[in-house]
Amino acid sequence: MSAPAPKIHKPGFFASVRNSFLTGVVIAAPLLITFAVIYWLITGPLARLDVFVQNKIPQRWLPPFLEEVSIVPGFGVLVAVIFLILLGIVAKNFIGQFFINFGERVLDSVPVVRNLYGFFKNVFEMALQQSEQSFKEVALIEYPRPGLGTICFVVTSTKGEVRHGLKDIGDDMTNVFVPTTPNPTSGFLLFVPRSKLRPLEMSVEDGAKMIFSAGLVAPQYDPDAPTPLPSDTTNGHSGKGFRFLGRKNSNGNREA
Repeated sequence: MSAPAPKIHKPGFFASVRNSFLTGVVIAAPLLITFAVIYWLITGPLARLDVFVQNKIPQRWLPPFLEEVSIVPGFGVLVAVIFLILLGIVAKNFIGQFFINFGERVLDSVPVVRNLYGFFKNVFEMALQQSEQSFKEVALIEYPRPGLGTICFVVTSTKGEVRHGLKDIGDDMTNVFVPTTPNPTSGFLLFVPRSKLRPLEMSVEDGAKMIFSAGLVAPQYDPDAPTPLPSDTTNGHSGKGFRFLGRKNSNGNREA
């Protein structure tokens, strides 16, 4: 005779209210913070930039319809964008490269300034790197010792001298980035044989969320579901929501 199935206790009234409150916070907080930051930017720094730019430009350079207007919202941003585009165009030619290299040599000669400039230059270069240089996929590897697993981001195939130096380990060496928790921007660069990787279906965004939350936020996963196409985001792997918000099944009911 089989043992009776254990009873599933439904959450009480206060537990349901708490879960509903947390769900509301997750939905409302990002929206409110986003709109608050945008409002602060428009009414604060961007407004001061408009005043500064419009006051510095001679009136004879302005179009006739701007002569009678004291402040044009967004005018300073437009001028800044045009200036950055022109700066990027100039930086691509020989003369621009000469002045940029000369300026960097001058900054490198100043002890404190060179450290600040080098730090922010590296930050922006990493943030604006090309898509082919970003993380490709999420995988599992045994690290820091056999029997333990950790999440890593696959970068690209190992090339150059490093690949030649590790050819005795394998011909399929791969660059992987093992991030730290809860700050996924720092970590370790490892060279691992491709055969040692266990690729995951979760997106890079989902992997970063899982690391940032120390494993508390995990993407939805159904091992029996068919493998989606790269453009398919209907199975819950797109990283657009949190686990406890749930998802709708085929009957339209929301699952936990």
